Amino acid sequence: MIQDIAPSRLDNSYKNRALKSGDIVLAFDKEGKLIADVSDGSLVFPDTSYGDHKTQYLFSVDETGYFLLMDDDPDSIFSGAEHLAIRQVRDMCSGKELFAAFTAYHLWKWYDDNRYCGTCGEPLSPDDTERALKCGNCGRIVYPRINPAVIVGVINGDSLLITRYRRGYAHNALVAGFAEIGETLEETVAREVMEETGLHVANIRYYKSQPWGMAQDLLTGFFCDVTGDDTIRMDEGELKYAEWTKRDEIELQPNNLSLTNEMMRMFKENRIR
Repeated sequence: MIQDIAPSRLDNSYKNRALKSGDIVLAFDKEGKLIADVSDGSLVFPDTSYGDHKTQYLFSVDETGYFLLMDDDPDSIFSGAEHLAIRQVRDMCSGKELFAAFTAYHLWKWYDDNRYCGTCGEPLSPDDTERALKCGNCGRIVYPRINPAVIVGVINGDSLLITRYRRGYAHNALVAGFAEIGETLEETVAREVMEETGLHVANIRYYKSQPWGMAQDLLTGFFCDVTGDDTIRMDEGELKYAEWTKRDEIELQPNNLSLTNEMMRMFKENRIR
């Protein structure tokens, strides 16, 4: 999956440190497009002088620090580099640079969405002791937003419930959705399956989790068994396809980045029952 970058390792602990030689600065334009190039399936971040432009420490991968350019006009610094939508990057690249870009996008989105205090309207500033934004006027503290969501593999004997979204990602997927206020993740699983396909499920069991910075999500994978009537009543506003699919007929996604694809592959290979 995208976070599997061993032997490299992400260190997401906050550090109040300055940019130094060998570090990498990531920049996003106003539309959230990453300013970078692609070479042989790997991301290449522009190497330039940042002068007095402000940067913000994000995280480290091994000994390399990754910083975010805190500038509303990155084109004034960069010239010639591509502007890549994060979905494009997903389809074009792999490796630790891709995971770094996804994680940096998660934080860029948080910084961009929280420029001003929601209590008093004054500008927010990065705190110098933890990863937080703080209002110097009223003291409000804002932490990064993480959206809990579930990925659900619904099993019916030797078949898995395969779906495709009506909008967005065009390849095979599983039932998925966000946790709502006041419910457990297991309750989210049951509700999302019912809402999207009209099915009841039982024996809900945890599989694995995955950070998914493209949507600021923490994805949690579960397998479960259909119970009762297995007739699919698809929510046509959400899905364009939902069918029981035999193990050997499951068509996987074109890359191995997502938790969804790993769950489909595990079932296809008869490693999940």
